[in-house]
Amino acid sequence: MKKILILFFTIGLFTKCKKQDSDLIVINANVYTVDSIFSKKESFAIKNGKFIGVGSKNEILKKFSSNNIIDAKNKAIYPGFIDAHCHFYGLGLQQQKVDLTGTKSYNEVLKKLVAFQKEKNTSFITGRGWDQNDWEVKEYPTKEKLDSIFPNIPVAIRRIDGHAMLVNQAAIDLAKISIDSKIDGGEFIKKDGKLTGVLIDNAMNFIKVPQPTKKEQIQALKDAQKICFNVGLTTVDDAGLDKQVIELIDSLQQTGDLKMRIYAMISNNKKNLHYYLNKGIVKTNRLNVRSVKVYSDGALGSRGATLKDEYSDKKGHFGALVNSYDNLQNLAKRIADSEYQMNTHAIGDSANYVMLKTYDKVLKNKKDRRWRIEHAQIVDAKDFHHFKNVLPSIQPTHATSDMYWAEDRVGSERIKGAYAYSKLLKQYRKVALGTDFPIENVSPLYTFYAATIRKDLKGYPEKGFQMQNALSRKDALKGMTIWNAYANFEENEKGSIEIGKVADFVILENDIMKIEGEKIPKTKVIETYINGVKVN
Repeated sequence: MKKILILFFTIGLFTKCKKQDSDLIVINANVYTVDSIFSKKESFAIKNGKFIGVGSKNEILKKFSSNNIIDAKNKAIYPGFIDAHCHFYGLGLQQQKVDLTGTKSYNEVLKKLVAFQKEKNTSFITGRGWDQNDWEVKEYPTKEKLDSIFPNIPVAIRRIDGHAMLVNQAAIDLAKISIDSKIDGGEFIKKDGKLTGVLIDNAMNFIKVPQPTKKEQIQALKDAQKICFNVGLTTVDDAGLDKQVIELIDSLQQTGDLKMRIYAMISNNKKNLHYYLNKGIVKTNRLNVRSVKVYSDGALGSRGATLKDEYSDKKGHFGALVNSYDNLQNLAKRIADSEYQMNTHAIGDSANYVMLKTYDKVLKNKKDRRWRIEHAQIVDAKDFHHFKNVLPSIQPTHATSDMYWAEDRVGSERIKGAYAYSKLLKQYRKVALGTDFPIENVSPLYTFYAATIRKDLKGYPEKGFQMQNALSRKDALKGMTIWNAYANFEENEKGSIEIGKVADFVILENDIMKIEGEKIPKTKVIETYINGVKVN
């Protein structure tokens, strides 16, 4: 009997002391878990791509063993950053086009086009990124200089927001656009009875830019992935993809060539709607297809945003819905009757009102649909309460990009309801944060900086832009992690560093929760991990 008791004691002691194998252990870190109590830890263990232990260094090393232990040396670690609204595929394609971002004049745009064509010698020149609001002469360019430089090669270059395009006569002729051409939800800008070459919103649909080859598409996705991993992004919400691109993404993810997690919003067209609304949600370990990206209006910078009252700097102009009111109503009802989420681009106060009322109507008695308003940029003071049941998906760097001229567009009263992130947060209790890249910079650290400090990278304005609507650092971090996971119906699998969730995390040079504001955008991403594997 005594021998049996000794045997049981020995077995129990062995069982008690045996450590659990893990693939990776991180110790001595400053870990922001972003769990329900926003706790901080110093170590964690990972097995099969998931967190299996989170706690103190002693707790983790006592319970787990690994041949791969990283001493973080007190560096700050956060859950992998999630961008709730971007154009991931578009960012990749842009690497193959003329990048006009940051140009300070029309002449600089022309010089870049000439240099690009000299190097690439393409049959159709495309590009994106110009913004007349950044030029000394803050007016739309006209096509005359383009025509003289490129008399025979079509040129089509999009404005930074994607809602306006400058084309030359060769592109106009190819598209068969005339002075009498008309379009609902768009405009052909004219001057002295002639086309200027500037097309607004739906008018851009006339221009048929050559489609990329499959090889170019694959390269675009890989290029975008590399850029995103280097800034700490582990999940991106691509705001508008077609079936063919989604299936290409899936195939590359299955082969391991694409490791980025992607929440895909399908583009609003007949083919996509028919296929996906009938098929239902498509979900893999890295891909989630369950939402429809819809446009209600255009952009403020190109005066395509739909306002309740006329533009302050253009009398008699209100902008226009890019989809008719009836179409928006019918589409919302159709999506409401499916499993899919509706994510609607709404910039102007009129567009926001229309979509908020539409959501209220079609979602009556439907629970936990998490429908989103993308941008929620200008909201009438009387309409904020409608966001109690609608998730605001906002892009803080839009505020610090637009602040120089936005008040000119909408006036001193309406600007109070613009970029009002704190007011929106008070309604829904969550906000989803993104960048809208490549319209804005890809870096989520710029998002965090713009949301909390509300200054540009040069420190302007000194006291911050409308600081009453800044977010706290805690809320901004949630808005880049757990709240974005929630916006994607994925809060149980990612968005925080907790046992059972995927081991996506990022190590930063500085602790953005504590450092001086001006140091935030200068902070470097040291390493990015997906499933516990370093990807940058």
